[in-house]
Amino acid sequence: MNELSDLRALHTDAPLPDTARLAPARVRLTQAFRQETAADPAPVRPPRRTRRTFLVTAAATGALAVTAGIVVSLPDGAAPADGGGLLSAQASAAALELAATTVEKQAVTEPGPKQWVYEKSMSFTQGKPQTSEEWTRWDGTGHANLPGLPGEGDMSDFDPNKLQVWYGPNQEEKWAKEGYDDRSQRQFWRFLSTLPSDPDRMMKRIREEHAIGDIKGETRAERDWREINVLYRSVLLPSHVQAGLFRALAKIPGARVEKGVKDPLGRAAIGVSVNYAKPSAAGWQGKQELFFDPKTYAYLGEKQRTRPAGPSKEESRGSGEVTFAPLPASNAVITARLGWGVVDKPGARP
Repeated sequence: MNELSDLRALHTDAPLPDTARLAPARVRLTQAFRQETAADPAPVRPPRRTRRTFLVTAAATGALAVTAGIVVSLPDGAAPADGGGLLSAQASAAALELAATTVEKQAVTEPGPKQWVYEKSMSFTQGKPQTSEEWTRWDGTGHANLPGLPGEGDMSDFDPNKLQVWYGPNQEEKWAKEGYDDRSQRQFWRFLSTLPSDPDRMMKRIREEHAIGDIKGETRAERDWREINVLYRSVLLPSHVQAGLFRALAKIPGARVEKGVKDPLGRAAIGVSVNYAKPSAAGWQGKQELFFDPKTYAYLGEKQRTRPAGPSKEESRGSGEVTFAPLPASNAVITARLGWGVVDKPGARP
């Protein structure tokens, strides 16, 4: 009598668990691993070989599928999902899955048409910080800035410290007919709300309908990184879209999670990065980073590095190989988000 064969026969018709059912188990397993590693931080190798098990997504590995999820065994010395520093591809996928399961539980409510979306941000131009605040009415009929932006004509009495508010007609119907670029935040939210949760199908729809412009020679991975980068700049994203973007990041070749880093303002963060050894089709080169809060996974900012203007190639002597000059530190686009939320009027803060 073969008990294992009989046991397997009893479960041949059992359906595979879906993503929603696996999510709680993924989180519990990752948290258990976190507690295990925290309890034994000493770097001394144990006298016998041990195996550490952690959770990863199906896209990241072809490991054995079991009832509680998908698990793989790490060799001794491999970076765990909750360790510090730059994580391996598998550990990065596990960390991004934990981020996805966390944010998809956080309810995000659509504002009313007369409410305003507020964002306070800081950008760094040649190392000098510049802070700005922006209010955008949900239906697209109002916008406000602080500091104010000078306009045309006589600006002798212009006060940049005075809140500058603009109102206009509702043009959502016109914008919808003319194209995707000029839509209100309400229209943008409603497009995002229709996206599927599956990261592959989500990114396919985004590539088809998010008109950020095609770039000749751009790879699918470069395009997806650029799309995700732009989407994270939105103050409000539906929960399932936030989760889908984390899972989509895990599918970009070369994308890695880095624990224990600081964002552009020095706040504790986790980083997600890609590294372009040569300039991408969009002109980015070097390490490109997105920063998130290590507990809530809220977007904190970005650091994108680009090639300087002019020739970007240098040919080495003799071999004929083409090499690229190192990027100067000033060739970086750095932004950080200081505050955000929904308010009832321009000038108000959450």
